[in-house]
Amino acid sequence: MIVLSFISPTFGKVTEASLAMQVHAYMKEDPNASYRIVIGTDSQTNKNATVFVTAFIIHRIGKGARFYFQKSKHPPMKSLHRRIYKETELSLNLMEFLKNSGISKILADWPVEIHLDVGKEGETRKLIQEVVGWVTAVGYVARIKPYAYGASAVADKYTKSIG
Repeated sequence: MIVLSFISPTFGKVTEASLAMQVHAYMKEDPNASYRIVIGTDSQTNKNATVFVTAFIIHRIGKGARFYFQKSKHPPMKSLHRRIYKETELSLNLMEFLKNSGISKILADWPVEIHLDVGKEGETRKLIQEVVGWVTAVGYVARIKPYAYGASAVADKYTKSIG
């Protein structure tokens, strides 16, 4: 598996230390605002590879957001069940990374949502109970489509370039 560093559409490649400083600076710009932390993963498969993109979004409620993402490339995963589980795992792993890196101290006062690329329509409806149960069991709020914009809009946008 190849995992690239964090990427910011605003700042380009970002190190762990830079990420913490940028998150802190962003929240300091408007300390009276309310924030929501969103993590979501989406994947795209072709015959050569499956690409996973995990987005980390700091949503300044009513006033925009800043986001970062990680992209990883795997051998092709044809099983939807397996991909949805991997997406959920990558989102939870990112939250664990944020906790261990000290960034979660900056984010401690704000709600965390894990956005899952599953919904009541289509094949993924069979997996809702399992992945939502997994996320809530470890203490986070789970959102599904159409409320899972972290996975179905932000991360999805960056899975399109599989290369």
